[in-house]
Amino acid sequence: MYRRIYVETRIDAPMARIWHLTQVPSNHARWDLRFGSIVATAPGRFRYSTFGVHGLGAHAGTRERADGGATSSLRFASSHRLSPIAQGSGYWRYVPTGEGGVRFLTGYDYEPRYRGLDRLVRPLMGWATAWSFDRLRLWVQTGQSPRLSLVFALLDVTARVMPVLLLAAWSVPAAAVVALLALRPVPSRVPSARRCLRTPPDRASASAPRQSAQVEAPR
Repeated sequence: MYRRIYVETRIDAPMARIWHLTQVPSNHARWDLRFGSIVATAPGRFRYSTFGVHGLGAHAGTRERADGGATSSLRFASSHRLSPIAQGSGYWRYVPTGEGGVRFLTGYDYEPRYRGLDRLVRPLMGWATAWSFDRLRLWVQTGQSPRLSLVFALLDVTARVMPVLLLAAWSVPAAAVVALLALRPVPSRVPSARRCLRTPPDRASASAPRQSAQVEAPR
């Protein structure tokens, strides 16, 4: 049985700012590594594309809840043969912390098109979601653009790979190389999936909003 993907981060910023950068399709596509583009096609409907693989989505959101939070639910599907995801659904929750910040979290699941391949795809999707959430956090809290975050991430990867190549050339044991990479901290301006929570802390966080049942499958 496949495990639902869950990711949570805390963003120290007003709810309105986070809502704007996550609910406007053009903004969403800028920070979310899982999407190349997201275009609204009608109210509550959108079309997404990643590396030429297209899909359709439908969503509904509640901006002002009685508890001060907000929710957004969606369904998505792709008939493209190269898409590893056939269809799925998920939600976003925006939970005020009481200290001026927001717990921004997501839970989603999907039906894989190729079950054998999903052993690789699902962990990758979880990592990409967490990395993207931290990329969003940096954008909101520090003003660092998603594009600049990607540049810093690529520079960080280069800085990690070069020592590995040098150590390999000196025939240093692979275990020592792995330990060295694991101990090297991620710079504060580089997005990192490690900074995100990957397990629901409570039942409410793990539960989809009631509005999820009202979102029709995209077509």
